[in-house]
Amino acid sequence: MDEVIVEYIRRTVLKIPRDEIMAVLQKWGFLSEAQLQTINFRQTKEGISHSVAQLCEESSADLKQAALLDIIYNHIYPNKRVWSVYHMNKTGEETDFFDFRDFKKKFRRQIQSALINVTINFREYEDNAIWIRIAWGTPYTKPNQYKTSYVVYHSQTPYVFISASVLRSNLPLLCQAMVVASNYHDIHEMELRSHCLNSLKDIVFKRYSQNFQTNYPLQERNVLTENVDLRINDENRSEKERIYRLNQESFGNGPQPKLDFAQYKLETMFKSDPKWDVLEKKEPFRCLVKFSSPHLLESLKSLAPAGKYSNSVKREEKSTVKHFNHFTFCLCIA
Repeated sequence: MDEVIVEYIRRTVLKIPRDEIMAVLQKWGFLSEAQLQTINFRQTKEGISHSVAQLCEESSADLKQAALLDIIYNHIYPNKRVWSVYHMNKTGEETDFFDFRDFKKKFRRQIQSALINVTINFREYEDNAIWIRIAWGTPYTKPNQYKTSYVVYHSQTPYVFISASVLRSNLPLLCQAMVVASNYHDIHEMELRSHCLNSLKDIVFKRYSQNFQTNYPLQERNVLTENVDLRINDENRSEKERIYRLNQESFGNGPQPKLDFAQYKLETMFKSDPKWDVLEKKEPFRCLVKFSSPHLLESLKSLAPAGKYSNSVKREEKSTVKHFNHFTFCLCIA
């Protein structure tokens, strides 16, 4: 048995929390229950990993089994990676019958036709999610099993979730293989990124909880009124209520999906006094606006009640609500 495979299995075991190693190895299913009973799980993780590696060596584990253990680990702990969302398009509304075997064949053929030194492994789960593990090499080097790309694709949906430890030159190849295998025509990145894979799924599959209300619940409205200083005039009070209402309409009352990164393209026009002649060009200004935070949506939701929104324009009361990738962000409340 290849010593590199034994070491890879050992390092994978080291990444698993000690109290959960037994459960993960049982899901893996390569080692029998009798073999697992011989492992002393009260020893250090280092000792457990060596015991598992020794049993795998005795059982002649191959690269396929090592890759399967890695897929199971990443499926259980997906938040250890950073995931990006991609959207695929096709002409028409036709729905193709999904054949997992045909999908695997097309995906492998598309990548291996351009790069021989690559290993690809698949695993299908009950929620129609296909997990794909790809270890990339070069024309002159073997695949690096420690720097892998992961693709999660739910059949019959146009969304792909990619966590890539891959050269930028290989990313187009990966995307092209995904398009060909799933019978779509093109693919583009949605600029949504997060460690929380489930939250990204909630956003694109529209499973987040949103309450579009025009009025506060009675209890919340009373609390808001009680906390207002009586010396504050009615104008400020109604402004606070308006901001709170818009915030609730945009985000709802439920917990927000956990998003780490988002960006959108902004195009705007500025006007100046003709006497000043400051802006000569009539073309719009274009820029890229980026948001990043450990919990982006909760951060945006908390801005308005905290009084952190832009309030530079008092002459005109207006709110700007931007729709970004199927989710509503309340970006600016003047």
